[in-house]
Amino acid sequence: MLAAAALLVVVACQKQDTDPNAADLAALTALPLVAPAPANNPSSPAKIALGRALFWDPVLSGGKDVSCASCHHPATGYADALDLSVGVNGQGLGASRRFRAPNDIPFVKRNSPTVLNSAFNGLHADGSCDPTAAAMFWDVRAQSLEAQSLLPVATLEEMRGHQYAEGVALDSVVARLRRIPAYASLFAAAFPEASPVNSTNIGKAIACFERTLLATDSPFDRYQRGETSALTAQQVQGLQDFVTSGCAKCHSGPMLSDYKTHVLGVADNPKNPASDAGVNGTYAFRTPSLRNVALTAPYMHDGTLPNLQAVLNFYDPGRGGPAPSPNPHVAPSQRDPLFPTRVANPANIIAFLQSLTAASYDRTVPTSVPSGLPVGGNL
Repeated sequence: MLAAAALLVVVACQKQDTDPNAADLAALTALPLVAPAPANNPSSPAKIALGRALFWDPVLSGGKDVSCASCHHPATGYADALDLSVGVNGQGLGASRRFRAPNDIPFVKRNSPTVLNSAFNGLHADGSCDPTAAAMFWDVRAQSLEAQSLLPVATLEEMRGHQYAEGVALDSVVARLRRIPAYASLFAAAFPEASPVNSTNIGKAIACFERTLLATDSPFDRYQRGETSALTAQQVQGLQDFVTSGCAKCHSGPMLSDYKTHVLGVADNPKNPASDAGVNGTYAFRTPSLRNVALTAPYMHDGTLPNLQAVLNFYDPGRGGPAPSPNPHVAPSQRDPLFPTRVANPANIIAFLQSLTAASYDRTVPTSVPSGLPVGGNL
């Protein structure tokens, strides 16, 4: 028995040495069932209840018309099904959401990523994760869910509007919440301290709620946990094709993201008045997670690719349909050297990507919010 086990180890090591893709494949692991939390913000039922209320309550927005859920709704995989989001002064849900007239609010600059499994941002294949340093947003301008959750409140086109200046947005929202008795009770229960209604605790509560938005039972997760029948033969082959095409060089680890920024040269969205130059003007953007990717079209930071086939065509422009126009601000020499340029068996890869969709996650929509405003805003 010991000799046989030793032989298996030797064979596995030899395969690892001879197969250049073995490490990339081995890093694509199942998600854990529980999300990590920072030491200074452990979860509690009271924090989750407060965070859920804040996530759905338009009282956080300047015009009291948009909430976190407006652009991150369970009906659209906790994204919004738009290329660029419609925040302040918007009306409707998902792909039908439009600006109300009159309007002088711009579109949100970038595509809205799902918040499903965002609690796992920063998770590596070895299970290590620092939730206080987890890269958020397309340009990684925030690290941690606590920091991320506050920035839209102060952003003009997302939630702030024209009601107050950026520098006083959070203080203005805190003042509103302090005048609502139901919130005073919720904050006191979640944060037993002298003055619990403050911006730091808003961020902490929303982060605690978002850490409950987990989707960990995809066919791929079940397959990786030993349920070999969870994937079809085509999906298993698609996983191999995904790796051999080089996709797993950036879409790596359990979240299928390296959390790093890369220059791809995606065409600008014409709805933006100026070219989006990404991180420090380099046209680099963070690798998005592919978890539940089939639920969150359209794709890329600017939302210009309508479906998964279009994404694969972008990486392999010689195949099938037309490729997006290259961004004139990005020379071919500036593109990341990990850009694939050749995609093997795209139909198989799409089948594999569909296996990343989980069936079970919280789709609850509250019947009311503490402010008494419409749940979710003007949906």
